[in-house]
Amino acid sequence: MMFTVFVITLFLPKQPRFRYEFEKGKVWMNKDLISPFPFAILKTNPQVSTDKKDALRDVLPVYQIDKDLTNDALEGFLNEFDIKWRSGQLDDKDKAIYKSSSSKLLQYIYQKGIIGLNVKYQTSGKNYDFALLENNISTQKNTQDIFTAETALQYFKANFKAPNQVMQDLVNNLAEDHITPNIIFNERLTEVIRENTVSNVSTTKGMVQKGELIVAKNDVIDDEIYQKLESYKATYDAQTKTIGSRTLVYLGQVVLVAFIISILMSFLFLFRRDIFSDNRQLSLILIVTTGMLLALTWALKMNIASLYYIPFCVVPIIIRILFDTRLALYLHMLVILIAGFFVANSFEFVFYQVTAGMVAIFSIKNFVKRERFLVSALFILSAYFVSFIGIALLREGSFREIQWINFVPFIFSVLLSLLAYPLIYIFERVFGITSDVALIELTNTNNKLLRELAFKAPGTFQHSLQVANLAEAAIFKIGGNSVLVRAGALYHDIGKVDNPQYFIENQNTAVSPHDKLPYEQSAQIIIQHVHKGIEILRKNQIPEAIIDFIRTHHGNTRVDYFYQSFLKNSPEKFVDENIFRYPGPIPFSKETGVLMLADSVEAASRSLKNPDAQNINDIVERIINYKLEQNQLDNCDLTLKDIETIKLIFKTMLMSIYHVRIDYQQIL
Repeated sequence: MMFTVFVITLFLPKQPRFRYEFEKGKVWMNKDLISPFPFAILKTNPQVSTDKKDALRDVLPVYQIDKDLTNDALEGFLNEFDIKWRSGQLDDKDKAIYKSSSSKLLQYIYQKGIIGLNVKYQTSGKNYDFALLENNISTQKNTQDIFTAETALQYFKANFKAPNQVMQDLVNNLAEDHITPNIIFNERLTEVIRENTVSNVSTTKGMVQKGELIVAKNDVIDDEIYQKLESYKATYDAQTKTIGSRTLVYLGQVVLVAFIISILMSFLFLFRRDIFSDNRQLSLILIVTTGMLLALTWALKMNIASLYYIPFCVVPIIIRILFDTRLALYLHMLVILIAGFFVANSFEFVFYQVTAGMVAIFSIKNFVKRERFLVSALFILSAYFVSFIGIALLREGSFREIQWINFVPFIFSVLLSLLAYPLIYIFERVFGITSDVALIELTNTNNKLLRELAFKAPGTFQHSLQVANLAEAAIFKIGGNSVLVRAGALYHDIGKVDNPQYFIENQNTAVSPHDKLPYEQSAQIIIQHVHKGIEILRKNQIPEAIIDFIRTHHGNTRVDYFYQSFLKNSPEKFVDENIFRYPGPIPFSKETGVLMLADSVEAASRSLKNPDAQNINDIVERIINYKLEQNQLDNCDLTLKDIETIKLIFKTMLMSIYHVRIDYQQIL
């Protein structure tokens, strides 16, 4: 227990926790809150986002003039002009004039600038403002004041005049080949300026001075007060990380967690002594508890967007399936109580998780198919949704104000709760605990061992089926695990597959193999089916919970037929009674006790030559009373009322099996 406390508290946050809880639109029920220190009032996230968008709207894209590109373009134009002129077979006397005029025109275009437009900034039209950086000096311009490649070519064609169309086309084509944007977009510099602009946006709006009233008692928490409280809480949390005593905080955590774990141990000691005294089961419970709280600690350290992503309902699902409803609910509430100390709006958190946990437990009350996990997930999601709607309406007072995106973490939480399925399988294997799901799989009569029993010892198999029906009906009525008792009944005589002919239900002739054996040896063969059954089940890795039914279904009673035969035929010999007695132990639970009674009653009923109502009534009374006289039921939890109920059910079912008209007055 102390190790569990140590592990849980070791990783929890060690700063003091903010003591106040508040909600927008609610009344401040605490005393007047005076600021003990000055702090800045934080803007809301939407306000900061709006301010950042406004600031980015004023950031202009940065362009720079590429002088090398300009020089290369002009030089290329002049060099190619001579070649094109000769290829066009034009008069050389005009070449110098038109070369000079066209180059000056192109030089003017480049001097004014040619820009490559960026679609990203054409949100309000084709043209937009930009910052032209030249010699580390930024000048604001608009794209309509300078050329683009298209407008530059149009300008050149409009202003260059040649005496004939051949010369005009030649120079125009040459200019088109050498017109390219020389004002280039600097994306990296633009992004740096945008990042600096965003980082320089203020996240605060004013100050609250030391000694200033933050909120008065009975004031309604409006938007302004709510933001002051949020800012005060953030500043408090930041300061306590360095100011508060980590040692004292840790001591407080140890006290609280140790107190909660002590309550759990007390509950187990008082109401589930079987778990308390079983180190494997106790370890499993502590591991589940510690694991969930460590998941919470990890989420707090990682600062995930919402703690509702954590699948807290995994705990009640696992404990309910492996143990029982009461323990599942109790443990879930203890885990949530501990978690509530470390989350914001702890009452809201506790409400969400406790109600969802209850629904999770109720939804798997009758867990007979693994598909029930999906049904349970839908129930949990519905519980979260109802709570979400109710709390949102309580807080906002309007459907339109509900932020549906906040429900997404609950959906992920429900999906993660399906992890309980593989975890249950792992816990079953590691800790040797048997869930109802595993028991249901074991009761499938197509199971390898049951098929072998039906083939080698068909009489025993039919007997086991009848015992299963009797025991299941009885335990269902008096309260207990009906799936467990049915599985135990089907396997309780599995040891008879080795020598089936030595058991009367499998004998087809009037000659018994026991006729040729000493009574002591016959008794040992009969008793041996208990040891053999245990060996078979352990070899096939069947849970110990089923093996317990084999060990206890005869208790420590005698094999009376051979014992009495020995006394009758060898009165002069010394008899060691232990040779004729089963090794035990006697039944130690309702389920094992009911199985013992069902086994004995069903076997005895087969010997009835005239199975009428009176004979069935008498044999049920005689068998059960004999077990009581032999003290075989001393260690199980069956009350006298339970035993009377069991008698009634056995009598009713046996009469139905043997097609006897039931006289309820007689069996009562």
